Amino acid sequence: MSWGLLLALLGAGLSVTLTCIGSAKGVGMVAEASAPVIAEDSSKFSKLLILMLLPGSQGLYGLVVTILLLTQIGILGGSGELTLTAGILYFLACLPIAIGGYSSSMLQARVALTGVGIISKRPQDSAKAVTSAALVEFYALLSFITSLLIVVNISNLGV
Repeated sequence: MSWGLLLALLGAGLSVTLTCIGSAKGVGMVAEASAPVIAEDSSKFSKLLILMLLPGSQGLYGLVVTILLLTQIGILGGSGELTLTAGILYFLACLPIAIGGYSSSMLQARVALTGVGIISKRPQDSAKAVTSAALVEFYALLSFITSLLIVVNISNLGV
């Protein structure tokens, strides 16, 4: 196995692993905080479910980048040979979603946790809670788009 391929696979592993760890932790935190509210009033479940799901999107973004990278480097249908330079570039391309996805899922979970408090006391203000948590999603999307664009265009560099 070449060093280039090893570095590219390391980047792919980081992009999916860090985003999934962040998403799992974030969803778990919000679900845990929501449980007592739901136990007290089960009609609030659907409003809280949205908050629980929001930090989970980053794991999906990391998975998409990983699948695209594996396709680009030939692991999913191809030769799987890369130069060291290409491997480094693919590794670096994964960093925005790996780091940005993990961080944004944790921060989004913190905002969603405050939303649980809002919904528990004022369920009519659930849109405010969801909107606040959704604002953090923008930065996850920026990380995702950055990694996606870099991964897609590395092959155009001729390295």
